[in-house]
Amino acid sequence: MLNFDFKTYNSGYISSDEFVPYSSKNAEIKERFLNGDLAHWMNINTYVSSDELNKIKEVSQTVREICDVFIVIGIGGSYMGSQAVISALSPLYQKRKPEVIFLGKNINPNEYVEVLDYIKDKNIVVNVISKSGTTLEPSIAFDLVKELMQKKYSEEELCKRIIVTTDIKEGTLRKEVEDKGYTSFVVPTIVGGRYSVLTPVGLLPIAVMGIDIDKLLLGAKKSIESHLDDAINYATIRDILYNHKRIVESFTIYDEKLHYFGEWLKQLFAESHGKENKGILPITNINTRDLHSFGQYLQEGKDVIFETVIGVSSNVTIYIEKYHKDLNAINNMAIEKVCEAHSNGHTPSSIIWLDKLDEENIGELIQFFIFAAIIGGLQLGINPFDQPGVQEYKRLINAGLQN
Repeated sequence: MLNFDFKTYNSGYISSDEFVPYSSKNAEIKERFLNGDLAHWMNINTYVSSDELNKIKEVSQTVREICDVFIVIGIGGSYMGSQAVISALSPLYQKRKPEVIFLGKNINPNEYVEVLDYIKDKNIVVNVISKSGTTLEPSIAFDLVKELMQKKYSEEELCKRIIVTTDIKEGTLRKEVEDKGYTSFVVPTIVGGRYSVLTPVGLLPIAVMGIDIDKLLLGAKKSIESHLDDAINYATIRDILYNHKRIVESFTIYDEKLHYFGEWLKQLFAESHGKENKGILPITNINTRDLHSFGQYLQEGKDVIFETVIGVSSNVTIYIEKYHKDLNAINNMAIEKVCEAHSNGHTPSSIIWLDKLDEENIGELIQFFIFAAIIGGLQLGINPFDQPGVQEYKRLINAGLQN
């Protein structure tokens, strides 16, 4: 379960009077979720139908049986959500079987030389994820991996080892599915890429890694039922701080397994809100490591930052005889003392507590932040679902490729 502390370390920076102007706007936003144009976000079936869920489970089981390495090809929302969940719920120093490799997120030749050499003698399955099928980075990755696979496997075997997640009826990948007979899943049109972790886009890789996707979705459903008001409150606090010229938000974590969760949060908020010369710049910090570097700025630097801290209040632990405390208690005490220090200095903080790191809590947390990103965009007066700025770099690169 999740618990929220939005008051203790923000009280010196936000007055209760500042919430009053949001009352009417937030009531309208809530009504849109409950009965209006955003009501589909209150239904877990928006992300995945029961038939799709069963297919994901069946395909993931087959994949686990036939491969050593599962390659997920995608960029942005096509991979970041699944990597966040897999990293959060996997051992830090023990490889899962099958191993997962994420490709298509860059065009660095050094990485491809190493990856192709690494997988050439391994049994592999690839899941390429792209709505259009033409995005440069995953397109290059898929071509290179498929070329290697065509040397290793027959056409019949390739059909078992290539899985495509793409548009329901359009695009180059959909045509390839129809021509070759590859197993395919649909990128839902109503759920944009950075919001798609709980759709087949994210759920298939997560399921292949042996993570319980039923529990993940159960957590998201709990959030739908319980945390819309919490997300409205959090989004309002962010907007008030933004109006106080707090233009940078640090997503601060105290468990390194949540590193990629922080990366997903950066994409979720930057891509949703960073437009029309508006928006808070999201960054990440991993504590207590970064207290000995970036922590100096949070304590005594310019007053432009606030923190959203994610803490895990109960987890595996080790007893430290010297302090007569277990290490989990020391870590959680550090979270609160650091927030106190930063609040006394220059940085307000909100804390979101997970009682443990498991599928339900991660699903609950994902849905909470999805709500918050949508609500925050509406409060800013921008569209939280598009990303027009992303197209400019694509346009220039594509033009350069024609020269």
